[in-house]
Amino acid sequence: MTTIEPLLFSLWKDLHDIRILWQVGVIALSVLLAASASRLLATRIRAAASSRWEISLGGLRRLVFPLAALALLLIARGLLAPYQSVSLLNVAVPLLTAMAVIRILAYMLQLVFAPGGVLSVFERTIGWLVWIAVALHILGLTPGLIEYFDDVNFHIGKQRISLLLIGQAMLWVVVTLLLALWAGRVIEERLMSAQGMDMTMRVMLTKVVRAVLVLCAILVVLPAVGIDLTVLSVLGGAIGVGIGFGLQKIASNYISGFIILMDRSVTIGNFISIEKYSGQLTKMTARYVVIRNADNTEIIVPNETVITSSVVNHSYSDMSVRVAIPVQISYRSDLDLAMRILVEAAQAQPRALKAPEPKVLIKEFAESGINLELGVWVDDPEAGRANLRSDIYHSMWREFRTQGIEIPYPQREVRLLGAAAHGT
Repeated sequence: MTTIEPLLFSLWKDLHDIRILWQVGVIALSVLLAASASRLLATRIRAAASSRWEISLGGLRRLVFPLAALALLLIARGLLAPYQSVSLLNVAVPLLTAMAVIRILAYMLQLVFAPGGVLSVFERTIGWLVWIAVALHILGLTPGLIEYFDDVNFHIGKQRISLLLIGQAMLWVVVTLLLALWAGRVIEERLMSAQGMDMTMRVMLTKVVRAVLVLCAILVVLPAVGIDLTVLSVLGGAIGVGIGFGLQKIASNYISGFIILMDRSVTIGNFISIEKYSGQLTKMTARYVVIRNADNTEIIVPNETVITSSVVNHSYSDMSVRVAIPVQISYRSDLDLAMRILVEAAQAQPRALKAPEPKVLIKEFAESGINLELGVWVDDPEAGRANLRSDIYHSMWREFRTQGIEIPYPQREVRLLGAAAHGT
């Protein structure tokens, strides 16, 4: 392997040699051919790619330039090496390798994470780490650092753990996790587009597949870097104790999430009531569910609450929901006319179902008047019930005033005993 100091020395010497123009020409030609290949691929992608793969293929196009230029430089270096010094090419190769690594990792991050601040931080961090590694390599500090990190070590049982081994493990764990998350996202897109499968089952399978892929990635990469999995038994015991004591709520929510997904007691789109919250279930995650009520506010309810509390699922087997509208009329009003007005006001609403038809019930003869209850059935409870009640009350009020139907005030009859005897 070529050492760094002779490489820098020979590069300085090549700068005074006319034959270095061959290396400059090779680099320029490789860059031009790689740029042409990148532009050609970009044209093909814009012409043939669908909107679904536009982002992925666009990111793949960015990899063509550094990989093509690197491949051409490696071929040219192999051809020129027997005839002249290739010091400039030896410097250009790690630079292009660094560019290719950065773009490959950035491409994988774009496939795994959504655009945002986290993605930008990861990309900048990876870029700095790669360029620092290249600078250390060019300055000749890499062998010394590797030896130093390997000397700093400790033992867990019979396993020797060094800083170098930890760094290698972290590197390969990150790469393997990115591959696992990318594969999980591809599988998730396929599962979520499977219209023949129940939505709850699709959500559950995507979460299970992603968790299994991440676990397999860790179990595969640790033995690959020389770490015996038996040394993780102590760590696993500590994690178990932590879950049993400090993380029991979090673990309970995650386990409850999988139970909800498996038993399908509630599914996305159901209109449910949990404790004091009511609304449409719009999202289910491994830790919580999201309920959107009529005023478009969203309530995040932990999965443990869904499991341990009584849940009213208004659309478990049928989306139809009865909306009760209480009304009181005075004893002097025409009862049959009032009941007919209520039914007609309900039938005039476009959301009211024809079957079951609206119906008025006489609840009781109260102190101040007759209590009635109008029952209206709707099949879109997520649209809200307060607005339906308001519209019916408004229509009912207009007809009551026209037909002389009275809504009584609270009344109390007070009798003064012995008032006549005292002349009052």
